[in-house]
Amino acid sequence: MYFHELFRRYIPMLYGLCLKYLGNEPDAQDAVMDLFEDLNQKITNYEISNFHSWLYTVAKNHCLLKIRKDKHVFFEDINESVMENGDFFTPLDEEKTNEEKSALDYCMAKLGSEQRTSIEYFYYESKSYADIVSLTGYTLEKVKSYIQNGKRNLKNCILRLRALNEEQRVQTRNT
Repeated sequence: MYFHELFRRYIPMLYGLCLKYLGNEPDAQDAVMDLFEDLNQKITNYEISNFHSWLYTVAKNHCLLKIRKDKHVFFEDINESVMENGDFFTPLDEEKTNEEKSALDYCMAKLGSEQRTSIEYFYYESKSYADIVSLTGYTLEKVKSYIQNGKRNLKNCILRLRALNEEQRVQTRNT
C-alpha cells in the first residue's frame, strides 16, 4: 500500500527528471521502472530525513550512471539552477523558520488561483495529478503547468523577498 502511494505520488517527478536527462520517452520509462524496482532495497540502506530530496538525488544519479554506461560519456555535473530542482519548493518536507513560513504564505497568496489551488492540493493535501484533475476539472497538462509555473513563481517571489529583506538589513545597519 505504501509503495503504491509512493509510486502514484512521485512518478511524475521521476519521469520528468529521467526524460530531461535521458532525452527520450522509452529510456525515461525504463529508468522509472528500474528505480521503483530498486527502491525497496535502497530505501532500507539509508536514513532518509527528506524523502523528496533523497528520491530526486537517487533518480538523478541513476540517470547519470545510465548515460555514462550507455554512451561512455563523461561530463561535469549539470548546474542545478538550470534543471528544475525538487529541493527548492517542498513546503512540507522540512522545517522552515518563521521568516520562511511568512514568505511562503505571502507568495502563495500572490499566485493566481489555479496555481495556488494546484500547489495546495499537490503539496499540502498530497493529491496526485489525477486527483487534482478530478477535483478541479483542469486538464492534466494544465495541472502540470500550474504546479511547475507556480513553483517557479514562488521561487522568484521568495528570492525577491529575501533580497528586499537583506537590503533592509543593510540599510538598518548603515543608519
